[in-house]
Parts: sequence; C-alpha cells; structure tokens
Amino acid sequence: MSWGQALKQRDRQPEVMDQPGLDPAEHARALRGLRRINAISRSSTGLLRLLQALDPSGGSTQISVLELACGGGDIAIDLDRMARRSGLMLEIHACDFNPEAIRLARGNAQRRGGQVQFSVADALAEPGREPVDVVYCTLFAHHLSDDAVVTLFRVMAARARRLVVVDDLIRSRLGYALAWAGTRLLSRSWVVHTDGPLSVRAAFTPDELLGLAERAGLSGAELQRFWPERQRLIWCPPL
Repeated sequence: MSWGQALKQRDRQPEVMDQPGLDPAEHARALRGLRRINAISRSSTGLLRLLQALDPSGGSTQISVLELACGGGDIAIDLDRMARRSGLMLEIHACDFNPEAIRLARGNAQRRGGQVQFSVADALAEPGREPVDVVYCTLFAHHLSDDAVVTLFRVMAARARRLVVVDDLIRSRLGYALAWAGTRLLSRSWVVHTDGPLSVRAAFTPDELLGLAERAGLSGAELQRFWPERQRLIWCPPL
C-alpha cells in the first residue's frame, strides 16, 4: 500500500516523544525543532489575532488564557511576548502532562522573558478550577483517539467562557510531503524526523475534525485552513 492510500484513514502509531524514558537531551533537541516548525506556521500570530478580536477597545481588559498540552511552551511564550508588544493584556497559564516538558518550558520562559505560568496537569481531566476566557491547544489532537478528542473538546468547552481554539495538522498527501521534508530542513533531531510524518498519518481531515466537534456539542464550530497544511478549529460558547 502506498502512503497516499494509507492517508485515506487515520493511522495512529506510537510517536517517540510520547514514550516514557526519552533522553532529556533528545527531548530538548526535539522541542527546539518543533519551535522552528511552529514559527514557520505562524500559529502564534493567528491565535493573537483571535484574542485581539475579543478586546476591540485595544488593551483595556485582561483576557485569561489556558493552553493545554503545551510541550516546551513556545506558543504560550510567543503569544505572551507579542501581546505585550501590541498592548494586549493577557494572563496565560499553560500545562502539560509530562513533567520534563514543563521543566523545559519554564527554562524557555526564563531565557526568553515570557510571563507564563506553567504547571503539570492532564489535559483530559475534568475541569476543577475556575473558567478562563480562552482555552486552546496546538498539535495535540492528533495524538488522541477519536473518543479522547471528543473528551478534550468537552473539557475545553467547559473551561472556556469566550473561545476554544484547536490548532492541528491536516491529514493529506501535501501535508505528509511537507512534514517529511520540513522536519529534515528545520531540525536535526531524529525524533522530529520520525514523529513528523507519523503525526500527519494520525491527523484529521477538516471534515473529520468538525464531526468530532459536533459529537462533543461544539455546534457551529468554524474551521480555518492555513499554511502549511494546518487547520484551526474555532468555537465560541453561546451567550
């Protein structure tokens, strides 16, 4: 079977970064590679624009933000730095289930001057804290089963007062080709080289992601496609 045929259905296989016992140095090298890849996609910039639309007065209201499964924290740190430059008032919390990822994220924030609060937490756990304005995740949904994605969406909807954003890959031939080439151009990490194409094979098509949002009760969710073969699911709770 060709990889083009294989992409017709999701194919979730274990990724290296999801495995316990990964060497911390390899983990850090892989997260640096992902930072470059996320920079190319401008995910942080797209998210910032959505948050700016929540405060048309231009920085007069503080917006509370929660990132789930933050990894090395680069998206949250980028968002914090860009928001402060633009005058947008954000209070950002970010969490990940992996303590090593949170340790690296805190170090990244200290080096880059990011004012983000990081903590270890399970993204799929039922919310037990106060709701926040915005809940988002990036490159996380494709790691999960369909049922777990529905749970994720419900948890995010339960926590968010104003906005839910899910940023992920698109499963397509172009996406697979870009992942194979891009991971090798932008990173020397064998972990990234291995996991990048596997991530695309595990990802969703836009119709599949919208279908899971409907299952989770996120009726009326919108989907934006952006370069390079990424998709952003956006949902606003009813007033």
